[in-house]
Amino acid sequence: MSHEHYMQRCLQLAQQAKGHTAPNPMVGAVLVHSGRVIGEGWHHHYGAAHAEVNCLDNVAVQDKHLIPESTMYVSLEPCAHQGLTPPCALRLVAEKVKHVVIANKDPFARVNGKGIAMLEGAGIQVTTGIMEAEGLWVNRHFFCAHTHKRPYVILKWAQTADGYIGTTGRRSIQISGPESMALSHKWRTEEGAIMVGHTTALNDDPRLTARLHHGKQPLRIALDRDLSLPSTHHLFDEDAATWIVNERDETIAGNVHYIQLPFDEQLLPALLTRLYDAHILSVIVEGGAALHRSFIQQGLWDEARVITSPLQAGEGLAAAIPKGHVAAYTQQVGKDTLQIYTRRGSAYSYIQGQEL
Repeated sequence: MSHEHYMQRCLQLAQQAKGHTAPNPMVGAVLVHSGRVIGEGWHHHYGAAHAEVNCLDNVAVQDKHLIPESTMYVSLEPCAHQGLTPPCALRLVAEKVKHVVIANKDPFARVNGKGIAMLEGAGIQVTTGIMEAEGLWVNRHFFCAHTHKRPYVILKWAQTADGYIGTTGRRSIQISGPESMALSHKWRTEEGAIMVGHTTALNDDPRLTARLHHGKQPLRIALDRDLSLPSTHHLFDEDAATWIVNERDETIAGNVHYIQLPFDEQLLPALLTRLYDAHILSVIVEGGAALHRSFIQQGLWDEARVITSPLQAGEGLAAAIPKGHVAAYTQQVGKDTLQIYTRRGSAYSYIQGQEL
């Protein structure tokens, strides 16, 4: 079997922990001896053992003696620092693994080549760059955060077949079908935060929680420049932590954190910096169109998820379509069509056959 075959398995294993590892990356590992897989593992959740450790621990007792003659495939460079768990590179050295094959170098400052250097310094053969682009896609949140010092930004909206996201008179309209709604709630459990603008928060009174899929709740974020949102709105309930971004106050009241920032051209960059400092690796921006346009105009978006229903509105509020986008993926979801776009020139491009 090729290096790519085993690395693809690493990436599959890694994504079993989607939504549970942040702010750590998703990592999978496979140990191979003479063409036979003798161990597999992945990083299950933040604070737990890393993929390489789980892989080695899962080797059967009768195969332990084969480890020094085996090749470890791992989707990200083994860590070289003491965090919540010991350095994985040291474990590989201690086990005298013969060869380590890696998809991506770790951009985290405390690793960033140090794990590879530790392995090579112990005489272990290291091969890098196997399915590198696929690895970047799988861990795009992690790479974006550590490369650009901001979360990975996903624009998401549902639109009618003729391109409208709502009515001009704010009349309530359900655009997407039940299957798309369930998928959207699944996405919420996989991302760090979910954000809406003031008009959407005020008029729609959204919950911004995952109710149709089991998993963690994202941090809720709403723009409220003058603190005019009613305290009876769902955003102020106890269902999830909330940031209310405003110009007047920086306080914490229960699960609501009032974030004070200037409402000028630096609002979005400053907010993304605050999220990065809080170890939030990704944010879904659910609307409205004006907020989407602001992210697009400042080049602060990485991915767009557009759900198009068969409904025709005739008129209404038009979606903000990003310029310079690349069509990445299309899928039917019930009666709706899901389209995924990435920003042209981004290092994180969808690879055919990979999971979202």
